[in-house]
Amino acid sequence: MRIISSQEVAEKHKSTRDRSGDPGPEAREPSTNGGAPPGRRGQVRVERGAKRVRAYLGGVVVVDSIAPLLVWEVPYYPTYYFPEGDVRADLVADGGADLHSPSRGDGQTLSVLAGGCSALGAAARYEDSPIDELRGTVRFQWDPMEAWFEEDEQVYTHPRDPYTRVDILASSRRVRVLVDGLVLADSTSPRLLFETGLPTRHYLPRTHVRMDLLEGSPTVTHCPYKGRAETWSVRVGETLHEDLAWSYPAPLPESQKVAGLIAFYDEKLDIEVDGVLQERPSTKFGHSRRAA
Repeated sequence: MRIISSQEVAEKHKSTRDRSGDPGPEAREPSTNGGAPPGRRGQVRVERGAKRVRAYLGGVVVVDSIAPLLVWEVPYYPTYYFPEGDVRADLVADGGADLHSPSRGDGQTLSVLAGGCSALGAAARYEDSPIDELRGTVRFQWDPMEAWFEEDEQVYTHPRDPYTRVDILASSRRVRVLVDGLVLADSTSPRLLFETGLPTRHYLPRTHVRMDLLEGSPTVTHCPYKGRAETWSVRVGETLHEDLAWSYPAPLPESQKVAGLIAFYDEKLDIEVDGVLQERPSTKFGHSRRAA
């Protein structure tokens, strides 16, 4: 890796195609999650990863590392930081807004140049971080990169959390799903999906769902543990309730038990289990369109 000036970039990459990678606002500092003893400084947990991780931009490898760091900047999942020596792309000091984190210290945004593409502000360095492990590392934003691989398997959305477990169990509980008092689904053969940190999800056979009330949504999401999800909205009379249900038509191998089944957001409608109305959970998905 080398840091090059903006003037050099202007001369070398006059025809470069841009990929948007402007950093978002600094995330709220997390409390730690997971059960293993973490290496933490302040409110950030830092652990050494064991997987080979690669990212691509413009069809070429941007970073290739067998010694990534897993850094929990938010409670939900980790972010990868890489040793500078494992970075293969040119990183440009782009003059973007400086970063500040109460725990990670002051950082600098960098643009990533590779394969004739530029991802603006898609990387960051915390050279003088109070967290020793972060010095001499580079953080890449996930979305501006074209593809990510853990070992030789492509990963979507964010890195897999080593402390997240997904269990899918057949059940004979009676599950009813209601919106505005109307029954959308009624099943005594659900699959219950238990995922660390999330409410139990009830996946139901399509033959037990009022598919005539569901309308396909353009929303498509990815889960690093389950794969690509398609989404449905629900129409009741003249009212359209957007993105209330989802399904994984071709889930990843470890989640095949929910293939083709339909789940509903407990946060947005009513779920009864064995006649007992469940309390609506409060999660990040209450206002998000991303499947769980």
